Amino acid sequence: MTAAVAPQRRGPLRRRLNHNRFDGRLRILVAVAAAATLVLVGCSGQVEADRASGGFVQGQYGLTVVPVGERVDAPDLSGETLLGEQVSLDDFAGKTVLINVWGSWCVPCREEVDDLVAARRQLPAASVAFLGINIRDNRTAALAFEEQYGVTWPSLYDPSSSQLLGFRDSLAAAAVPTTYIIDADGRVAVRMLDKQTAQTFIDVVTDVQEGVDG
Repeated sequence: MTAAVAPQRRGPLRRRLNHNRFDGRLRILVAVAAAATLVLVGCSGQVEADRASGGFVQGQYGLTVVPVGERVDAPDLSGETLLGEQVSLDDFAGKTVLINVWGSWCVPCREEVDDLVAARRQLPAASVAFLGINIRDNRTAALAFEEQYGVTWPSLYDPSSSQLLGFRDSLAAAAVPTTYIIDADGRVAVRMLDKQTAQTFIDVVTDVQEGVDG
């Protein structure tokens, strides 16, 4: 990048993160792996900055962004939803997919869900899909949660957290809630730790769609 280049567009995510990019170590609540099964412990708290997979975490927002050229394929997520239907990540091929890991028992999940619902309403359904992964939960409690907060997208019912094992090859889930953005080519583009705002969801999805990678 020593030659002169034309100015690049600075998307909402880039503008938000560039001012505070730094290296450090990510501090998270402990994720316990036992007998090759990932179990998430509690809900997430504060996170600090780290560099991972060529992307970066910005402490205030808990985002890890993977540059386009360094992304890996998303895991093969599929199974039964809370409503007993079958769903697969492949069902949303060609779309940008927001995947939210949650539990009805998780306080930050309850604090975040209204923002997810608002983001779903504002993002175009033709090019953006939402998919939940409900972990360590009771099906009845999870369904009541969805009804209470007006959640309309499907959630994989995953009481053992086994659906999350595939993210170990990209960006492991570390707390609840965790949100992933999968680009239209089916690759992991962003991991978002802790609760986020509707505008952050919208900005991040928009930047992934427009090819902005930090």
